[in-house]
Amino acid sequence: MKQKVALVLSSGGSKGLAHIGVITELERQGFQITSISGSSIGSVYGGLYAMGKLPQYTEWAKTLNPKSIWSLMDFTLSSNGLLKGEKVFQKMQTFIPDMPIENMDIPFAAVATDILNEVDVVFESGSFYDAIRASIAIPTVLTPVKHNGSILVDGGVLNPIPIDHVKRIKDDILVVVNLYGDKENNKENPEIVDNYNKSYNTYLNGILKSINNFISSGDKKSLGYFSLLSTTTHAMVHKIAKQTIEKHQPDITISIPYNSSNTFDFHKAEKLIKLGEEAARKAILTSDCL
Repeated sequence: MKQKVALVLSSGGSKGLAHIGVITELERQGFQITSISGSSIGSVYGGLYAMGKLPQYTEWAKTLNPKSIWSLMDFTLSSNGLLKGEKVFQKMQTFIPDMPIENMDIPFAAVATDILNEVDVVFESGSFYDAIRASIAIPTVLTPVKHNGSILVDGGVLNPIPIDHVKRIKDDILVVVNLYGDKENNKENPEIVDNYNKSYNTYLNGILKSINNFISSGDKKSLGYFSLLSTTTHAMVHKIAKQTIEKHQPDITISIPYNSSNTFDFHKAEKLIKLGEEAARKAILTSDCL
């Protein structure tokens, strides 16, 4: 009999492509995923797997390049976000139709944050696309979602690794994919990487500077507004993720270096999926719970 797995996928931007590699390797190693929960990008890939559509998404993701990714970014002059986040889901729905979460093949939970009441909002029924749109609403980057009189933002704000919302069954094991793992030494040319990061952040900072209401305070000369905000948020989420893992003690923790990619590096699908496969293989081989 296959070992049953309750799988938890963390938030983490484009690094979430590693989730695809992890799922691929778990199945290759003979595991059976029986339930899944995710925050932010983890909810996207978790839901696609639960509805049996991850292969279709993966095939499309491998065709993406920087130009096509920018074409999917629908910028807005809203004072509470840079992007509306509608274009990419409209594109996805052309080959992956929406599905009620309660009709998926396995139990699935997508986690968002009710920022006004400071609590998790867990989607276990209703539209898949509505759920993940709320779950990925990165504060100040993607516009928030109005829901039942409140405002929802990225699930990773309060619960980047939603272990407490995954369904458990008898004799399963808890497997967590943490996209906030320790930093790795970048094997790419440091100068190339540095120049890329500078141009990437300069582009976004340029847009931010044109939205006066969006930039109300902060030192815009040090790291740059977007970079400073991103770095600060990462530090907080990294800390929460570490504490969550220490509290729940998963049977297997698969960690992906937090510096594997930037937020919108979705054109690195091949590399990040392979990274997920390798990290999963290593974690499984070194686990003492099997």
